[in-house]
Amino acid sequence: MSIEEEEVFEHTLLVVREVSVYKIPPRPTSGGYKCGEWLQSDRIWSGRLRVVSCGPRCEIRLEDPSSGDLFAACFVQPGQPREASVETVLDSSRYFVLKIEDGQGKHAFVGLGFAERNEAFDFNVALSDHEKYVKRENERDGSGGGAEGGGGGEEDGHIDIHPAVNHRLKEGETIRINVKNKISGGTGKLSAAGLSGNAGKLKVSLAPPPTGAGKVRSPLPPPPNDPVAARLNSGHRAGLEGPKETAKRPEDPLSDLSSIEKSLPPTTGSASTKSTASGWAAF
Repeated sequence: MSIEEEEVFEHTLLVVREVSVYKIPPRPTSGGYKCGEWLQSDRIWSGRLRVVSCGPRCEIRLEDPSSGDLFAACFVQPGQPREASVETVLDSSRYFVLKIEDGQGKHAFVGLGFAERNEAFDFNVALSDHEKYVKRENERDGSGGGAEGGGGGEEDGHIDIHPAVNHRLKEGETIRINVKNKISGGTGKLSAAGLSGNAGKLKVSLAPPPTGAGKVRSPLPPPPNDPVAARLNSGHRAGLEGPKETAKRPEDPLSDLSSIEKSLPPTTGSASTKSTASGWAAF
């Protein structure tokens, strides 16, 4: 594609339906422009704005929204800073100063205002995208020219910077691979922690039980209705009370029944008396 064809090709980067154009006072000697100095009565035109990329050049066109007639155009030339054609004001982000040209060497400066802040942001982004596009094209042309100049007979100026490398093993070469042994039994967290089902290889060390040195724990008391415990308690009480009874037996007045037998009246049955006396003695 020739340079003339590239200049004819146009690519629209941005379209804003309505913008305002103002007549602005001359630039002060120091500082920049301020939109606060522009009066509402100084607005001279309102219409559509289009940002068009024409190869390395960018055009800002102010057109009539109904008929499409061109009111004015601002050209951002390649190799020149953007501020030479589009300048921001000091006191707002929605207003700019454009350098418009008639194509015959005459130019003038007018004020440009957007109704919304996001439209002004998109306007800046469109200009930045065009600058990046021109920069990429210049870098590609420079790299392409250098490749063609230093190709030295390469087809289509292509240089293979990654030659083919033979990665086959030569005779006598070996490869050593270290593979870690994995536990066959168990899956999941138990296997990762070594707690698999192989009980023979699993060694778990448990802490010894606490020693109760100097402390003797008494056994728990039996339930109250236990017959075995009742018999044991009765036998134990009998063993404890036996010596006391024997000690008190000589002092018991009923222990000697001979005096009682003498005071009793005689009965016909001596056998019954003897049996009764023997019964008392046995008791």
